[in-house]
Amino acid sequence: MIGVYSLAELQAAIAREPDRWRPLVFTNGCFDLIHAGHVRYLQTAKALGRSLVVGLNSDRSIQGIKPQPAGLPQRPIVPEAERAEVLAALRSVDGVVLFSDPTATHLITTLQPDIYAKGGDYNIATLPEAPAVQHYGGRIELVQVEVPSSTSGIIQRILAAASPQA
Repeated sequence: MIGVYSLAELQAAIAREPDRWRPLVFTNGCFDLIHAGHVRYLQTAKALGRSLVVGLNSDRSIQGIKPQPAGLPQRPIVPEAERAEVLAALRSVDGVVLFSDPTATHLITTLQPDIYAKGGDYNIATLPEAPAVQHYGGRIELVQVEVPSSTSGIIQRILAAASPQA
């Protein structure tokens, strides 16, 4: 699939064409049920550098980090291969790499992006990847974007619309 890489393939691509990739912006997340908030966030992150790589949580990883709220379906809703394909098709995304760890620290340590971008709902003090970025001298950017929706909110609206009214 074009734009979806293994970690080794991505490393090789960056080494082969550093002028195409650097400065490299990296972000990560689940990106389940991609919505306008995701798109705006990725566009803003991409503007921080030359290329944007998205570390995408695998299905197994999401099941380990996302709580299972009562009455809601198990996450992810969309399987990892489909989420990767959709992300890779976005104009702002130059590459997608799947990972199964609870955090993206291994990807960050390996790729050493120039800029690590996360949503403004995070803070550097509690960001588990921050020490890895700081260790090699990368920059962390907390990206503030107006998010009109959330994946959990979309799921709840769908369930509410599908429920028979009492």
